[in-house]
Order: sequence, then structure tokens, then C-alpha cells
Amino acid sequence: MTTSATYVWNPSLGELTLYAYNLIGIRNTSLAQEHMEAARMASNMMLARWSNQGVNLWAVDLVTVPLVQGQSVYPVDGSTVMILDAYVGITNGGPEIDRIIMPVSRTEYASYPNKTQQGFTTVFWFDRLISPDRSTGSAGPSITLWPVPDGTSAQVLKYYRVRQLQDSEFSSGQTVEVPYLWMEAFAYGLAERLAQIWNPALIQTIKPLSDESYAIASQQNVEQANTYISPQIAGYYR
Repeated sequence: MTTSATYVWNPSLGELTLYAYNLIGIRNTSLAQEHMEAARMASNMMLARWSNQGVNLWAVDLVTVPLVQGQSVYPVDGSTVMILDAYVGITNGGPEIDRIIMPVSRTEYASYPNKTQQGFTTVFWFDRLISPDRSTGSAGPSITLWPVPDGTSAQVLKYYRVRQLQDSEFSSGQTVEVPYLWMEAFAYGLAERLAQIWNPALIQTIKPLSDESYAIASQQNVEQANTYISPQIAGYYR
């Protein structure tokens, strides 16, 4: 058996768009500039929805932020969709020791009477504002720590975040920021959105295929790890 022995297939947005139009009965020779403009908008709208629907594992990265004594608020990159896990690192002259910190809501943070209290940070509040806007005075998204770092117990903040997917563009044969396992879901999802504009009669046909492709891809988009649930039984042994 002779195979390619390669793993580099990664079609451009243009190629995926042609395929999506073919799926809804529009041939390549029929496409005009307005078809491509609609496809660019539709593809970015779909990526925005995917960012909302769940954690895209390929868009998770680790951010490291040096802590400053007495500083409670730290800016967060505007492309951040959500913060998954956060912890603080302690060195104190030896190997770094990490300790997890937990998220709290705006309401819980507001309930703390002394928001400038310094000590070892145990919780964080993620303020999900939009990117900085001088016209409105928005400072952009940020993470607030409490207790406020005291400069001795913890020196660095680390958190895993889900960032938004990169823009899809036609220029220079750009590809979309989607892994191999999601290519079919992208193509069928784009075809469904384009059918709404150019061939509404096919929506009932293409939508089930789009939903099925997304469901199959999302089933693989999870961490393969066990989950353990233990009851709180400490009270029985007091």
C-alpha cells in the first residue's frame, strides 16, 4: 500500500469557501465578488459563535504575569474569552511552588470589606469588559486579585485562558485557525450560513449535516482525563 506519508493538508479559506458554495449548489464559475464578501463575514460570524459555544482546546494558552506588591488589578488581553484555571507561583529562593486560586463573582468580590488587604492571594475576579476604548473610558478586561499581593508570599500569576479564534481572511491564501479534525464542521457550518443568503431552499438539507459535523468534532474537543466527585464528609468525624 502506498500512502502520502504527509500530514500537511490545510486548505485556505478560499478553498473552503468554494467547497461550501458547491455544497449548496453554487458552482465556482458562478461566484462573484459579493459571494466572497458574504463568505468572509459568515466565516468570522461562525468563529465568534464557536468561541461562545465552548472551550476550543487549540485556542488555550498559558499567560504569566509578574505580581507587584500592593497592586490588585492586572490587565488582560482583549482577545481573552474566559479564564479557565489560575494559580500563583512562590519562589522564596527555592524551586517555584504553585498554588491554585479560585474564581469569584463580582458580587462576592464586592462583599469583601477591605479590598486593599495584603496577603497570600486566594481568589480572583475576571472583569470581562471589552478592549480599551478611550472614547468611553473603558479600561478593558482585567483580573483582580484578593488578598492583594504582599510581595513576599507570591511573585507571579499564571492562568490558562481561552482566546478568541483568529480572524479569517482571503488575502495571501490564508488558512483558518481550525485544526484538521474541525475542517468538515467548518465547511458545513459555512455552507449553512451561505445557504441562508444564496439558496434558502437547501437550508433544511444542509443544517442537519452542519449540526452533525459540529457534534462529532466537539466530542473530540475535550481533555481525556478522569473526573472525581467526593462528598464532603468531614463533619462526620468531628
